[in-house]
Amino acid sequence: MERNSIINNNAAIETISLDDSVDRRELFGGMDQNLRNIEDMFGVTIIQRSDGLVIKGGLSAGVEHAAAILREMIATIRKGEVLDQQKVGYITDLTENGISYSKQSENVHLDREIICFTHDGKPLRPKTIGQRDYVRTIRNKDIVFGIGPAGTGKTYIAVAMAVQAFKNKDVQKIILARPAVEAGERLGFLPGDLQEKVDPYLRPLYDALYDVLGRESALRLKEKEVIEVVPLAYMRGRTLDNSFIILDEAQNTTPEQMKMFLTRMGFGSKVVVTGDITQIDLPRGKKSGLIEARKVLKDVDDIGFCYLKEVDVVRHQLVKKVISAYDRYYRAHPPKDEEEK
Repeated sequence: MERNSIINNNAAIETISLDDSVDRRELFGGMDQNLRNIEDMFGVTIIQRSDGLVIKGGLSAGVEHAAAILREMIATIRKGEVLDQQKVGYITDLTENGISYSKQSENVHLDREIICFTHDGKPLRPKTIGQRDYVRTIRNKDIVFGIGPAGTGKTYIAVAMAVQAFKNKDVQKIILARPAVEAGERLGFLPGDLQEKVDPYLRPLYDALYDVLGRESALRLKEKEVIEVVPLAYMRGRTLDNSFIILDEAQNTTPEQMKMFLTRMGFGSKVVVTGDITQIDLPRGKKSGLIEARKVLKDVDDIGFCYLKEVDVVRHQLVKKVISAYDRYYRAHPPKDEEEK
């Protein structure tokens, strides 16, 4: 793949040569959608030729960015990775942030790194380098904090890792906990029995379990109490051996709740704590146990902290735009006092 750049009559032009080692249908996307997206994003025109591509634009920066993304996409195809829509978006985000996906993943083939298989035989893989590092940290550390914005797979990956640990007989039990409601877990005003009161708050954990194990298998294991999905308040007083324990939405715990949860860990157990510190729903004046835990435990051996970022979002592309818009707004309108922070 050769690269040539010129500026002609106030128009920037860059050429990229292609050979038979690159599947053009995969590179261009269905109906040339990948090329169309790049053209719209950077205000360029991409011309297909028998020996490669010509990129033209009024601004050299736009042409250079478009060419850089195409080169990364070509390198990814040559590595043998599948260039689907999610990966194209991820490569674009990284390149826009000055990061080379092909260099970051030189010694890693994301398509070959499997977390587990779902009930219908579908392999679950980390989709970003941040997710891969999260998976490896869970494998290597006894307590792991996965911190990042919505859509980065914090909870889903933790559940998948728990299921795989159970299938490998590394643990005998899976326990999933969540603060039941934002303000002190006051459930009395809700209708129904205890299970009916807390189920709506635990639904995301059920969804992940059903997706990985299948609904029938998950319910069967739940009936046998091999899998427990419980509000955080009901963890108090327990010691959990040989268990994979997940605390979700940990930003909504108080420091006292966080300490209580972490001290439930018994022999042969693994703990994963997930949370998004930008979405704290605690009452004003209440400190987040997740934020305090970062400060208190940062130097403790065998505790890992993984920080997933906006580029690790694997939901709809609009989710990334929403996160970016809020980040820009909060930077432009910083909190005025400690309470707002």
